[in-house]
Amino acid sequence: MTDVERVPYDEFSFFQDNAAEFGIEWDGPPVVRRASVDMSDGRTHSALVWGDASPELVLIHGGAQNAHTWDTVALALDRPMLAVDMPGHGHSDAPADGAANVVRNAEDIAHVIRALAPNASCVVGMSLGGLTTLALSAHAPELVPKMVLVDITPGVNHDKAKDIAAFVNGPESFPNFDELLARTMEFNPTRTESSLRRGILHNAEQREDGSWVWRHARHRVFERDSVDRVERDHGALWDALENHAGPLMLVRGMRPQSVVDDDDEAETRRRRPDARIEHVEEAGHSVQGDTPIELAELIADFVDGTP
Repeated sequence: MTDVERVPYDEFSFFQDNAAEFGIEWDGPPVVRRASVDMSDGRTHSALVWGDASPELVLIHGGAQNAHTWDTVALALDRPMLAVDMPGHGHSDAPADGAANVVRNAEDIAHVIRALAPNASCVVGMSLGGLTTLALSAHAPELVPKMVLVDITPGVNHDKAKDIAAFVNGPESFPNFDELLARTMEFNPTRTESSLRRGILHNAEQREDGSWVWRHARHRVFERDSVDRVERDHGALWDALENHAGPLMLVRGMRPQSVVDDDDEAETRRRRPDARIEHVEEAGHSVQGDTPIELAELIADFVDGTP
């Protein structure tokens, strides 16, 4: 039997690469630790805690991602924050009913925030994490004083998410890293190869036989039932957006990969005339991956500049 070549992985070893790629001044490794929170049903929820003070921000990633998707944004922000691994993603255990139930996700995230970031002033949610943030604002409004939605509104549907679904619902495993990288590059044309390599190492794991599997592959989060579930919650999530009492910012990627369209933006403005809406011209759906510095600047300005 041929020995399997193992690809080394240390989740805290890539921060300098992130900083170098996006021109962030490097003063040495940031203070980051992995923390876990026990759930009432025996599951464990995982998150990254940035800094050594009480987190000011909570970052919630999208479907089929993990907390490390925010690494460059976190380095640029340089402030205490909490980046959560969503249920069934990253290092968090999976619930029995899958990973796209935003109402149940919100209940989980509320428990994690109370344990690790009780004084956070803003929750930033991208894609599925943004829908979860909306549900969280209805479930526990005191935990969402301010809200940032990154390229998502409750107007998501099958057609808007079809390209993401095609990528996420591809092969369940890959015989080697190169094939996994090639597919990832094909579906992420706005990203550099180096950033995608880092992302894969954070978001996939190598099996004993040398093959690779996405960490989220246990729950195919963009299968039709998952998007159907979001669409069934459409009205309730729009109501959550409208009823949220604090400041709201929508950050919209303007490249074709975005899932937010003009109708979504118009409905957001209709329901929340006070909402701040920002267009990021060089970003697709993954604004935090395409233009992390610009996103960090928008978040900092929003958090610091609104009461």
